[in-house]
Formats: sequence, C-alpha cells, structure tokens
Amino acid sequence: MSGIRRLDTGEPEFWSRLEALLAWEPGAGESVEQTVREVLAAVRRRGDAALLEYTHRFDRHEVASPADLELPAERLEAARVALPVEQRRALESAARRLTAYAEHQRLASWSYTEQDGTVLGQQVTPLDRVGIYVPGGKAAYPSSVLMSAVPARVAGVSEIVMAVPAPEGALNPLVLAAAAIAGVDRVFTIGGAQAIAAMAYGTATVPRVDKIVGPGNRYVATAKGLVFGTVGIDMIAGPSEILVICDGRTDPEWIAMDLFSQAEHDEDAQAILATPDTAFLDAVEDAVRRLLPQMERAELIGRALARRGALIRVRDLAEAVEVANFIAPEHLELSVADPESLAGRIRHAGAVFLGRYTAEALGDYCAGPNHVLPTARTARFSSPLGVYDFQKRSSLIGCSAQGAATLGRTAATLARGEGLTAHARSAEYRMKK
Repeated sequence: MSGIRRLDTGEPEFWSRLEALLAWEPGAGESVEQTVREVLAAVRRRGDAALLEYTHRFDRHEVASPADLELPAERLEAARVALPVEQRRALESAARRLTAYAEHQRLASWSYTEQDGTVLGQQVTPLDRVGIYVPGGKAAYPSSVLMSAVPARVAGVSEIVMAVPAPEGALNPLVLAAAAIAGVDRVFTIGGAQAIAAMAYGTATVPRVDKIVGPGNRYVATAKGLVFGTVGIDMIAGPSEILVICDGRTDPEWIAMDLFSQAEHDEDAQAILATPDTAFLDAVEDAVRRLLPQMERAELIGRALARRGALIRVRDLAEAVEVANFIAPEHLELSVADPESLAGRIRHAGAVFLGRYTAEALGDYCAGPNHVLPTARTARFSSPLGVYDFQKRSSLIGCSAQGAATLGRTAATLARGEGLTAHARSAEYRMKK
C-alpha cells in the first residue's frame, strides 16, 4: 500500500480535492454496452434458445433443455435442511429481523371525504411479480437474497423470481437455503445480462417480471440500466462506501477494521475517516499499517485505500457533519459519545450507524434495515431499498354531484385556458344544471 491520503478542511483546495476523490462514473464502456445490447436483443428475439446458448458460453454450463434452468423447490428446501445448524439459525435470525423491520415500512391505503361528498384518497397495492438477481458460483451472497426477497414478501408481492448463475454447474448452498427461508417462489440458474433480459422481457420458461432488484457485475448493471422503463429497477449501484465520523475516543483498531470492511469489496470501494483529533488520525493510520498484513484480502484493501480512501482532519464535529452531508455516503458511522445529537443534523446518508459499538457490518447482515443503499452521492435524492419499493400508489377520486359541479367549473376554466375544449366540455357535461 502506497499510503492513505490525508486531507484537511483548513487547506484552500480541500473541497475541490474531496469532490475529485468522490468522483465515480458508472459508465461500463462501449464494448460492454455493445455486448449487453446484443444479449438483450437475442433473448428478446430468440427467448429460451438464447438463454441456453449464453449459459453455455458465459457460464460454461451445459443445460439439456430450458426446463432444466429452473431449480425445483425441493432443491432449495434440501439446501436449507443440509446447512450446518449455526449457519441455518443465523440466516433464519437475520430473516426474522429483516421482516420485523420491514413490517414498519408497509404503506397503507387512505381516503377522506369532503363536505360535498367527494372522496379523495390513495390506494396502495403490491407489485405482481418481482425478479431478484443474486451473484452465484463460488461467491456466496445469501444476505443479498434476504435483503431483496424479504421486503418484497412483506409488501405482498404475489411471486418472487430469482436468477442466480451456476458457472460450471456450481451453486452455493447458502444462497439456495436463503431463497427457501426468504420465500422465493422460483429460482433459475441463469446469470449476467441474459438473466436480466429474461426477467425483463420474459421467455417461454422464465416469466416476465415488473421490477428487477439485486447486485451484479458491470454487465448486469448495464443491462438493468438498458431495460429500465420496460421494467422497474432498484438502482444502478456504485462501489461500496463508508464514512466514519469519530471524536477520537474509539479504539483506533476498531476504526481501521471498519475502513477495511468496505475496502475489501473491490479496489473502487471508498473508506473515509473524519475527526478533529490529529493524533487519532495518526493512531488509525498506524493501525491500518499493522493490521493490513493480517487480512486475507490485504492487497485489494491496500489498493482501495490508496486509490479512494482518505483520513480527513476537520475543525470540529459540526464541520464533520458538513463534510458528511457533502459526501452523502452509503454508510455513515457516528463513532462519538453522543451520536443522536449529530444524527439529527445528517441530511444525506444511506444508513446511519449510531455509537461506537455499532459496526457497519451488522447492517450488512442482520440488524434489520436493508443493506441495498444509495451510493456515489445519490443519497442526496434516494433511499434504501424497502417495502415501499415493491408497492404502487394509485390516486382515488370520486365526485358527488355537488362536487362535480364545483370542480367542473374550475376544471373547465383551466382547460379552456389551455385550449383543450374537449376537456372542458367533459367536465361541464357533469355539472348540475
């Protein structure tokens, strides 16, 4: 590791340097986009035949027929039962906590009646069918299954379809067990852009869904962006991020490991510490040097910290809050004596972790809130994945005869002002004579 950079808010160029450090463009490159467009077009045109071809080409997985792409429910349940007891209990505990939290997010229909009898309101309904994408093969992301499927189930989605690649036929039992625990209805062993295409457009074997959620590589992310509009998507996620605000009284090794926990995702991940205590910055930097060689992903962590990490000295915690709102981080740890006093001033963050004992890693797996969070400063205008992402809202308008007369005059006046005579006459026909 060449070293993690130091920044100081007292420097004249601080804000421009910080903005440059935060810059991240989600573009996949022309070659990736061209490949994805070809895959999308082929699946849309040739359906299952294209899926079999791409599964063989990209996943090196020979499948005899399209029906063999789907895993039977018995396979999922068998994976759940076969798990070591500790792993199964951990998955089930995480699912229960996610469900309990999600229950608080469910939106309800409402209406009110005006004096003239006109009824106005909002009707909330779940999506019919949702697709979740889960990376597969040697990678194991059962937490992604739970985070995507549990809120959809709580929302009342009728059918949850999961796509997980099986490179060379390999399937991770933790992922399959998580699907059983989360209540996934159908699982298909397809990956990459072809999985996104199948769920977006539908084939004879794979049903078309209304929304696609879940993480994936750049081909998956590009595909999600290109099918948006045909289906809904959760977001185009960027690299993982953490910002830690500390008053200098937390164990430096705890903070170093919190920074590692994001940096170990990939070399584009971002880990930042902000504190008014210069000596604490030195202590954390020393902890980083000492602990890094012990990490399994030491080389990757080192590259990430050197490329996009930072140790920032701020004047005080109030300025640290200002920095946090500018960064709008995916994860924000408030490792201070009174985190609640700072939390009330945070306007932009995907998830806020309160106090010294609340490691961000708890939120990744089992705390309760969703770990699918806005990245790349999009927390300025977007929110974590939740039950509300799997519900739709329809406006309700019901006029009484008196209400039609009152509203009709207003509507007709405005419609004629816009030159839309049919609108005006449609309203006027229902006015009391």
